[in-house]
Amino acid sequence: MGQTAAVDFDAMWAELEPIGRDARTGGYHRFAWTSAERECRQWFLEHADQRGLELEADGNGNLIAWWRPDPDVRAGGVITGSHLDSVPDGGAFDGPLGIVTALAAIDVLRDHGFRPQRPIGVAVFSDEEGGRFGLPCLGSRLMTGAVSPARAAELRDRDGTYLLDAMSAAGFHGTPGPSMDHLHDAYAFVELHVEQGRGLADLDRPVAVGSAIWPHGRWRFEFGGEANHAGTTQMADRRDPMLTFAMTALAANKQARLADVRATFGRVLVEPNGTNAIPSRVTAWLDARADATPALEALVEVVRRQAAERADRDGTTLEVVAESVSRAVELDHALRDRIASALDDPPRLGTGAGHDAGILASAGVPTAMLFVRNPTGVSHSPAEHADRADCHAGVEALATVLTDLSR
Repeated sequence: MGQTAAVDFDAMWAELEPIGRDARTGGYHRFAWTSAERECRQWFLEHADQRGLELEADGNGNLIAWWRPDPDVRAGGVITGSHLDSVPDGGAFDGPLGIVTALAAIDVLRDHGFRPQRPIGVAVFSDEEGGRFGLPCLGSRLMTGAVSPARAAELRDRDGTYLLDAMSAAGFHGTPGPSMDHLHDAYAFVELHVEQGRGLADLDRPVAVGSAIWPHGRWRFEFGGEANHAGTTQMADRRDPMLTFAMTALAANKQARLADVRATFGRVLVEPNGTNAIPSRVTAWLDARADATPALEALVEVVRRQAAERADRDGTTLEVVAESVSRAVELDHALRDRIASALDDPPRLGTGAGHDAGILASAGVPTAMLFVRNPTGVSHSPAEHADRADCHAGVEALATVLTDLSR
């Protein structure tokens, strides 16, 4: 990679890195349609404009900036990109690395005097993490029709703000709904992402090609009980939903370990949430992932069954609602083989993390992924990291892939 492109990456990263960062924890709070995420989007718009890229925006908040050397050629382009939003107190690299790398890769191609025969687009998908409205990959799901506008209109954040009101407050007045026409019958979509595991660190390699995305989902567990006084209510007389939840969390951990899959209760709401009050309701969200759909379904079912049995013993109630479920995605075999050949056969890694790439692949778009080494494997945390040299290797790899696919 040329020195100019490395400097371009470093300069862009330095601009983007402080936005939305918590000075206390070092983590990021770039939730969809908030001021921090809007500032990131404005950063992207400015860099797209500096490069003379043609911007398109759909009614879902998704952006695509196109490099079209031949303005008459619009269909069959190669698209790359990722997202700019974060989980609560998340890391710097999850999402933004794919955006900065994409812009730097275009700089590499231009530095080399390359003129693509296909348009090249850089996409920014909205609300990929679902950190505010609870539904991951919301922008790409709306784009592909995987989520209806009616369901999206019902989504609310933790403060009770509806999605459409948040979009309007942010100055966006589009109408959510299917928008695949903005992809212009894409020839390929390639998402570069920091690896969210230790695969590349263990292999001592900077870049890998993605092979598959595990099936995964989020289930809301509603435990109902009876509020009462913590000091006067005898233990035998309680209908405490916190006990049912606590057993359920332990059961999920045990079952996931036994099956070598993933189960996490990472978000819990307690009502009335008083130190000296027995809860009346506990709402907890199960994030479950497995390498195959039958294993995922079996995990969720056994956790649900054990929770129901415990609820019966505790005198509490249980309701389980599937909020989002994504099937397993095998990334395009021909495309990933072509990319692997262009990159001299790097490692191939599957992932338990969800991505917009998986949503587009499920909608029939030829899709591939590149992963950049994460030395600790930590993600969705301020400790998430990629060494600068590996980021530059990611730029070089993506530039090579875009060159090959856009000829």
